[in-house]
Amino acid sequence: MLRKLLSPVILVFVLGGLSLAQENPQNPPPNDERPNVLAQLGLTTDQVQQFRRVNAEHRPQMQAAQQRLREANRDLDIAIYSDSVSEEVFQARLRVFQEAQGEVTRLRFQNELAIRKILTPDQLTRFREIRRRFMNARDFIQQRRQQRRQIRDGIKRRNQNDQQKRPQGNPLKQNRRGE
Repeated sequence: MLRKLLSPVILVFVLGGLSLAQENPQNPPPNDERPNVLAQLGLTTDQVQQFRRVNAEHRPQMQAAQQRLREANRDLDIAIYSDSVSEEVFQARLRVFQEAQGEVTRLRFQNELAIRKILTPDQLTRFREIRRRFMNARDFIQQRRQQRRQIRDGIKRRNQNDQQKRPQGNPLKQNRRGE
């Protein structure tokens, strides 16, 4: 579920990154397979500047919130795996973790809303289509990874079963001795 929430956010950051890349046209990004989302949306110069402003304001807040989340996660792990487990300490650290997680989520959605407000209705329609394609591609990649894992696990199981079925010792030596 967290991945489904993060996908639109990743696309928003791609938009922000592309807007920054367009700021310096004499150093174009390497030729890769990523679409130029800003060009596809047909953003005006003013909209690109608004994107930059939103991302510049959002970035330090998000970095601080993500740092708090990492620290809360570490502290929760320490509470769970310490030599003596305290239910009170665990509950307190869990609350801190949940609050940090909520803050990261709140900031992500606020950023998405701010970016959404920049788009015209036509651009929003195009953005939804780009996002749909992005999510479909992500789902396809996840399915392929899962299939590869299943194949790899099946091969492992088959090899383990083959090893268990093999007789112990050398059967040729046993036959020569008449056993």
